[in-house]
Amino acid sequence: DQTRIGSIRIHARILASPCLPGSGQHPFDPHFRPEPIHWRAFKNSGGPMQTSTSVNDYLRDHIRTVPDWPQPGVQFRDITPLLQDKKTFRLLVDVYVHRYMDARLDYVAGVDARGFILGAVVAYELNLGFIPVRKKGKLPYQTVEEEYELEYGSATVEIHTDACGKGDRILLIDDLVATGGTMIAAAKLLTRIGAEVVEAAA
Repeated sequence: DQTRIGSIRIHARILASPCLPGSGQHPFDPHFRPEPIHWRAFKNSGGPMQTSTSVNDYLRDHIRTVPDWPQPGVQFRDITPLLQDKKTFRLLVDVYVHRYMDARLDYVAGVDARGFILGAVVAYELNLGFIPVRKKGKLPYQTVEEEYELEYGSATVEIHTDACGKGDRILLIDDLVATGGTMIAAAKLLTRIGAEVVEAAA
């Protein structure tokens, strides 16, 4: 599913609709319709399972929900089991790479902190530079900042004023989208220093 807020397109469910190899379609084509991948999953023992599963379901099965964290009423989506498993981590990175390998990007920006894990790896695989979008007070040089609302409070993110140049095409990555506030704040920061946020993915 894609959401557009102002000029920012947020691909909020990349796991539900990845750009897949062999589809013959460019992810930014207005007629792009991603095709589901089906593959044979493997047990930890190395033996094949009897049934195949989609990449989407396979990745989702490795994301756990932690209720009432960090406060009561919040259903926290924890991606650490996905990162811990070498197969799912490799597969997740490949999904991102295949979606954006022809997108003519200049940088990948990752949102503090789990967005650093995914964003840096994807940037490396795409042979791009990486921009950290950090929580307030964590960057040493001149910064611009943006405050945003969380589902359980408010926070502020910052980037360096020289993080990228005017007209640079940026892919913005985080681990998940809850209210979308963090993504929108990060995109606003990049836009303020002249960059173009091509897409935000989580």
